[in-house]
Amino acid sequence: MEPVIIDQVQKEIDRFAQREVYIHLETTNGAYASHFDESFFSSGAYIRNAHLQYEHGKIKGSGPFRIGLKMNFGWVYAEGITHFEVDEKGRLLLAGHDYSGKLAVSLQIGEEPF
Repeated sequence: MEPVIIDQVQKEIDRFAQREVYIHLETTNGAYASHFDESFFSSGAYIRNAHLQYEHGKIKGSGPFRIGLKMNFGWVYAEGITHFEVDEKGRLLLAGHDYSGKLAVSLQIGEEPF
């Protein structure tokens, strides 16, 4: 993955607009390691292979970035995005890493299930 380049990410978001896509969205603040510190409140969210179509999407901010995908019935939204890549299957993979390099958020868009 490479650091976000706004114009490139926006072009990829636009490429999937108005098409049937699959979304993977995950957030975590350390849920996988909460047993090491019982005083730490752990939270997260996870959705995989949500099949949807979005009207348009935008990347905003000065970094870390926010990405919103507008659907006719609501929004998909990810905040904290720092890196991206397009994989060999043409899927857009977006990730947000915290200041220690740990994954905090992931948003992936593709035309086939993940």
